[in-house]
Amino acid sequence: MKKIFSKEPVNKGRQIELDIAKCLAIIFMIFLHTLMVASGFANNISVPMQRVIYQLLGRPFAAPVFMFAMGVGMVYSRNQEPAYLMKRGVKLMLLGVVVNVGEYILPHFLAGKLLGKWDIFPIANGLLLFCVDILAFAGMAMILIGVLKKLKLVSWQIVIIAVALSVIASFVRFHNFGSDVWNLITGYFVGSLRDNGSAFTAFPLFNWFIFPAVGMLFGEWYIKCNNKKKLLCLWPLGLAISITYFVIHWSAPKGFICSEDVHYYYDMTTIDAVVCLICIYGVIGLCYFMSLILPNSLKGFISKTSGNLNAIYVIQWFIIPLTFIFICYFNRNVKFNDISVVVIAIIEIVASTAIAAGYKYVLKKGKEEK
Repeated sequence: MKKIFSKEPVNKGRQIELDIAKCLAIIFMIFLHTLMVASGFANNISVPMQRVIYQLLGRPFAAPVFMFAMGVGMVYSRNQEPAYLMKRGVKLMLLGVVVNVGEYILPHFLAGKLLGKWDIFPIANGLLLFCVDILAFAGMAMILIGVLKKLKLVSWQIVIIAVALSVIASFVRFHNFGSDVWNLITGYFVGSLRDNGSAFTAFPLFNWFIFPAVGMLFGEWYIKCNNKKKLLCLWPLGLAISITYFVIHWSAPKGFICSEDVHYYYDMTTIDAVVCLICIYGVIGLCYFMSLILPNSLKGFISKTSGNLNAIYVIQWFIIPLTFIFICYFNRNVKFNDISVVVIAIIEIVASTAIAAGYKYVLKKGKEEK
């Protein structure tokens, strides 16, 4: 252990392997969201495409990695004060509402007006404006961490609380609390389900808090790691174990994290979360060894892009639905397939990244002129 960790921080500043992991997570999310939106229109998307994107890369290789990296980032942040974390959490929750406008509200009315299809993007009488997407969850997690830090709890104690919340959520998930309003409110904390089998939440706090919590604990050790190669050398085993677990669920009976029903992913059990953490270890290890061979120019681009990921996430939820609506408006007989989904996803990745970079540049120039 002494050969791997030092007593003092030695890995300060941005960690390129974490930047790579976060960028890959966003790419997988955009592919997933493109596929999800395409599935609402006429399509002949293949089963392998559904398996790889919808049930594997877009799930455990996406949001869990992103939320774990957020926890690690808190350790590396220059400001770790509880008040700052809570304030930032509130901002992220409000940004989550903005995401819901692009994901649900705006597409609902555009698809209805332009295509005459009001059911492709349901909004549950407007309640989906307050759906818990990943940014809303990130905000709640940050607020909770701020509160726990205010109470002088340290990372290992926060992890114990996170595990306890995960166990509770594993037993109470999918409960119907009697009305849409109550299902919406409780959905912020545990995975509730409505009568029609739909939900108001994608990332309930109790189920997902374990990722940023463990990420914080990992970060406190990682910042003191003076031998990353040795620490992360078992990454192939981590990926082998987790991918085997996930792929088995493709043919397992309904009820597992990578089965067809996405609610079993959103409302994952503690066991599922532990396997996801094993997967995250594998991903970080893979990204570290990738960083050793990537050219510096590409690593520099990845680091810059990593700082824009929240903006990229918001932007992609505005342009993906609009892209499909306008394609269908100009070509009513279009049928989306694997190739078109891949092409559209790549275009959305490039467009979201470019718009986010432009937005950041404009903000920077505005500050310089003041």
